[in-house]
Amino acid sequence: MSRLLSRREAALFLSAAGAALLPGAARAAESRKMVVHKSPTCGCCGGWAARMRAEGYVVEEINEADMKAVKARLGVPESMASCHTAELEGYVIEGHAPPQAVAKLLNERPKVTGVAAPGMPMGSPGMEMGEPEVYTLYLFDAAGAREFGMWLGDKPV
Repeated sequence: MSRLLSRREAALFLSAAGAALLPGAARAAESRKMVVHKSPTCGCCGGWAARMRAEGYVVEEINEADMKAVKARLGVPESMASCHTAELEGYVIEGHAPPQAVAKLLNERPKVTGVAAPGMPMGSPGMEMGEPEVYTLYLFDAAGAREFGMWLGDKPV
């Protein structure tokens, strides 16, 4: 026996079907809430937040008057600092870390404070202007930092 779907049933079906077609990282990021602390005058921070939204994260941007205090509160070493700091599922994401690296962090769940892309590497998400440079991502905690991989823009090297 067949019947027509109600509008609500059809919408739910199409929503589920669409989610099944999303790339793995975007589907995994779907509905993950991220808080991004940033300076109100920094444009690249907003660019990075927009990139994370495009990957499926729910991003709340908070303009901060004292980013140094935010980084100290969240345990970001000065050597790992960048322009913005995000909180996501108990981790800290410092700077222009690519979405693929964030997904790797969440999939592997290492016992660290977070991941950092120190400085403002050209070609990284949010810093697409200029010639892309190879840069290093680090996992960090109170004991220090260790390499998490080399990247060119948002691609692993």
